[in-house]
Amino acid sequence: MTHTPLTRRPASASRAPAPDFIIGGAPKCGTTSLHFILDQHPEIALPQDEVNFFDADDPLNWPDFFRVEGGQLHWLDTATDDGARAEWYRGLYAKLGNHKLLGEDSTQYLFSPIAPRRVKARLPDAKVIFMLRDPVRRAYSQYWHEMKMMRATCSFENALTAMPQIVAQSTYAPHLRTWFDVLGSDKVLVILMEDFQKDIQANMDRIADFIGIERFDVSDYDLWFNRSYYPVWPRGQMLMNHVGKRVARLRYRTHMKTDWTRRDDINNKIYQKWFHKVNPILFRAEKAPPMKPETESYLAAHLSERNEGLDTLLDMNLRKVWKSWQPMDRGQAA
Repeated sequence: MTHTPLTRRPASASRAPAPDFIIGGAPKCGTTSLHFILDQHPEIALPQDEVNFFDADDPLNWPDFFRVEGGQLHWLDTATDDGARAEWYRGLYAKLGNHKLLGEDSTQYLFSPIAPRRVKARLPDAKVIFMLRDPVRRAYSQYWHEMKMMRATCSFENALTAMPQIVAQSTYAPHLRTWFDVLGSDKVLVILMEDFQKDIQANMDRIADFIGIERFDVSDYDLWFNRSYYPVWPRGQMLMNHVGKRVARLRYRTHMKTDWTRRDDINNKIYQKWFHKVNPILFRAEKAPPMKPETESYLAAHLSERNEGLDTLLDMNLRKVWKSWQPMDRGQAA
């Protein structure tokens, strides 16, 4: 399929209504903090929410964007440039106004094999930023996020098979290779969340240089502090989530939709009521229960093997940063 780049410039606009850079993942790795900082810059604008355009029709990344009614499959078709979804995407950026740089935050792109090729075809000049985190800590953080979002209905140990995305989204290496191969290494920047948290200024300097904006002092910016809370009674939360997971699906029914119906309004009110009123009843603990040592040991070995070669790909000694990292290349173990 031949794609016409979405960056074509309309005659009436002073710049193309399409992103210059993309925050492409991974989930629970600090992408919200990066979005929050960049969106305060006077020369940068991003849509408030995650966009999820280039992988919206990927059922592994976004099963909630699919539904079956009357035996017919319905999905968000983003495979072509001339449909309603593409117009929605262009309109999203046209609304942001005239800025030096426009950005996108879509934290699942890393894991979709179709996303890098679509980005290259439709946004040939765009640059992509990925933020990674110790894969074991990221997996555990995602589990508690899934609990909060009313999806997890079982223990973390059971979730490793019941919710395979928890392991899949801590598997970085094969997906990053695809992005490097398709876009080229000059179009992809990888930041480790642990490094970012240690020195935000140094990493924001790297990001500014990468996306083509003058370096700026982050001490003048508000920083994102996402205070997490956890269920005081996890088993009770699991029980609540058996009902809540049906409500959670309503959240995605209006993504990319411009013609909201009364039913959409009702569904949204149900979701908001449950998520903001009912769901937080048990979410009052300030710390998550510790991961079981045997589970942590298994994941450290398994996720290190799934990410074999990542240290070489990034030219980093990940063992100095990630507690769980067990490099296959013992030559880098020092």
